[in-house]
Amino acid sequence: MAQSVSSSAGKKLVRIDVSSDTVCPWCFVGKRNLDKAIASSKDQYDFEIRWHPFFLNPSAPKEGVNKKDFYENKFGSQNQGIIARMTEVFRGFGLEYNMSGLTGNTLDSHRLLYLAGQQGLDKQHNLAEELFLGYFTQGKYIGDKEFLVECARKVGVEGAAEFLDDPNSGLNEVHEELKKYSANISGVPHFVLNGKHELSGGQPPEVFLSAFQVASN
Repeated sequence: MAQSVSSSAGKKLVRIDVSSDTVCPWCFVGKRNLDKAIASSKDQYDFEIRWHPFFLNPSAPKEGVNKKDFYENKFGSQNQGIIARMTEVFRGFGLEYNMSGLTGNTLDSHRLLYLAGQQGLDKQHNLAEELFLGYFTQGKYIGDKEFLVECARKVGVEGAAEFLDDPNSGLNEVHEELKKYSANISGVPHFVLNGKHELSGGQPPEVFLSAFQVASN
């Protein structure tokens, strides 16, 4: 995959700003479809992808709550239908949608994504993948420091444990990005291409391909 800018002559640059929450399944779907579109068009474009925070539940507890119970309470009678739909969508990616474990506050995951972005956009993009995989397919808790540090290690992000130990590290930057990129949107994922062309939701690859063309003209 080509997530960061290369200097290939003749290619057009597509900058993509992604507003996302790490407990949003459609954000993972959108990322996977975006990656497919990138893979099939990397001979035409160079890509620069930045991930920005969004909080679906800003008041979610840091200690975490049972994921199944939380979604049952949130969605009520619709919950089983939502789970069935997500199970089907994830199966299309060869993944098993896993409702076990805890859900809760995502602030630390966004702080970590900020740190990754400071070390390289490719690392940030790959970290988003690891966070999504762990939370949605392995029952990992998005607020668990050990899980976060392990994800960082997998993608080569340095200093994650020390960074997360200080609750103020990256805090101002996360809130600044929240205001700049996510204050005027009502849902995620939300994609802005070259600062002008917007997409929302887990769009299929062909929609991204069309958007690359429009945004690069």
